[in-house]
Amino acid sequence: MIRIVRGAVLGVVAALALSACGGSSDKGGSDNPLNQKPAGGANVVVGSANFPESQLLGELYAQALEAKGVKVTRKFNIGSREVYYDQVKSGAITVMPEYNGALLTTSVDKTSTAVTTADVNAALKAKLPATLAILDSSQAEDKDSVTVNPQTAQKYNLKSIADLKSAAGQVTIGGPSEFKTREQGLVGLEKKYGLKFKKFQPFDANAQTTLVKLLKNNTIQAADLFTTDPTISANKFVVLQDPQNVFSAQNVTPLVYKSGVDANAQAALNAVSAKLTTQDLLAMMTRVVSDKDDADTVAKDWLSKAGLG
Repeated sequence: MIRIVRGAVLGVVAALALSACGGSSDKGGSDNPLNQKPAGGANVVVGSANFPESQLLGELYAQALEAKGVKVTRKFNIGSREVYYDQVKSGAITVMPEYNGALLTTSVDKTSTAVTTADVNAALKAKLPATLAILDSSQAEDKDSVTVNPQTAQKYNLKSIADLKSAAGQVTIGGPSEFKTREQGLVGLEKKYGLKFKKFQPFDANAQTTLVKLLKNNTIQAADLFTTDPTISANKFVVLQDPQNVFSAQNVTPLVYKSGVDANAQAALNAVSAKLTTQDLLAMMTRVVSDKDDADTVAKDWLSKAGLG
């Protein structure tokens, strides 16, 4: 989901939530840099972007690591990928919940045409900086989408993004500011579908509730919403099909600073990926966004149910 934003932001952008428990353990020692002990026994720093789902995933990773005795520091709500990616690359952030397709085309290879999970991950492994690696991708996927309100879908008989071509000039689309300049955004929509919208209305992450409200009351007619956003079904919004694959595979995938995670930490993160499904993510996001449950509680409940807590 370019993964820029979804739902109401939990916490202030750039706020730090610190938590530490247990001690780190190292089962490494091989030549694989992913099996090396974090330098100086430092904490594993788990980050998140500035939207609720990323914070939730950060909590899943942090608590799964802590359950294995890894000392964790949380650094959540950092900002968009344009802000946090360099922090991971430098080692200031050790573990970051990512969406593989968006990571590839936003920060690693903007020219990539990879669409499937396997192809996206192969491209990432080939082109990530030497300090970084991705661990196992989960089945859970959350894509960006072009989503319209029901009255717009009915007015223009919209089922696919391609159906928007003749109507785009009458449509205002809203989304996070980054959506305007990303390939998996307005740039790709114009290239692959020839769409030129009447207007783009940018929203910051903490204004997502306003975006949904304006879409509902038809002030804007379309929006970049993410496919696990519970407001879609709640408001009977219509997610348009994407036959040209502007939005590639977006599997939840841990991005790690290689020398900062040992074999024990890798195993804990991969165990989360092995269990996490799209339906799990949607159910958790419904609790976070609609029920206003705390992300740490929601994460704890899922990990316990999955046998990872």
